[in-house]
Amino acid sequence: MNISLERRGSGSPLVLLHGIGHRWQAWEPVLDRLAEAHDVIAVDLPGFGNSPSLPHPYSVEAALEATVDSLKSMGITRPHMAGNSLGGMLALELASAGHASSVTALSPAGFWRTARGRAWALRVLSMIRTTGRLSPRAQRTVMSITPFRLASGSLLFGHPSRVPLEAMLGDLAAMAAAPGFDAVAQAGRDYFYASPAPQVPVTIAWGTRDRILWPVQAKRAAELLPAALQVTLPECGHVPMHDEPELVARTILETCARAEAAAPSGQEAKPA
Repeated sequence: MNISLERRGSGSPLVLLHGIGHRWQAWEPVLDRLAEAHDVIAVDLPGFGNSPSLPHPYSVEAALEATVDSLKSMGITRPHMAGNSLGGMLALELASAGHASSVTALSPAGFWRTARGRAWALRVLSMIRTTGRLSPRAQRTVMSITPFRLASGSLLFGHPSRVPLEAMLGDLAAMAAAPGFDAVAQAGRDYFYASPAPQVPVTIAWGTRDRILWPVQAKRAAELLPAALQVTLPECGHVPMHDEPELVARTILETCARAEAAAPSGQEAKPA
């Protein structure tokens, strides 16, 4: 399938995967910094942004297959990957299956200990999506009220004041319009990360102000992926790219560099 994407820079490929209801623009604050060292491909996952939905019922396996096929159509195999939330989970699954050279997972989904933690995340995201179903005029009126914008934005960001109003409005509209949201949420109701640990460098990074996937889930990730580097993102929320773009970019770049330093000659991720 043809997916929507933004591509910048040159060098070894680095694929960026957003979270549920989001779009490639989630990575805008770090794109140019990453593109200084890599051929960066920020994609709209199937059913989100401007990418079409999967042609068959959504499943994790189908989403992984569609992502691999889309990258192969661009001549990209085993790229570095970074993902947030749903995207972090998909990046880890792809790495476990041998499709990535490294992974930086920012608050990846799937490390809840109980169904309660999973239900909380889906309930809050669905509530945010409801706001996105207001008329554009009503959204702008409501989100222009600074206290409301900061309070609602704090569910996703550690520093909502750093997120431009236009970016918030665009994200809300994208979440409300995403045809893949309900299907992904339904598939996620039974999901726990249980795949073999990836055999490539992995960094798990969690914001201390994450209100969607609580930071305690980082402990579960450390238990299941003991070889992964565990990084704390101080005062960052669930979507940390606006909160601390330099820190997030540096975390991703350092993971890529570890992989390339450790790769046997000729085995590094290659540009398309």
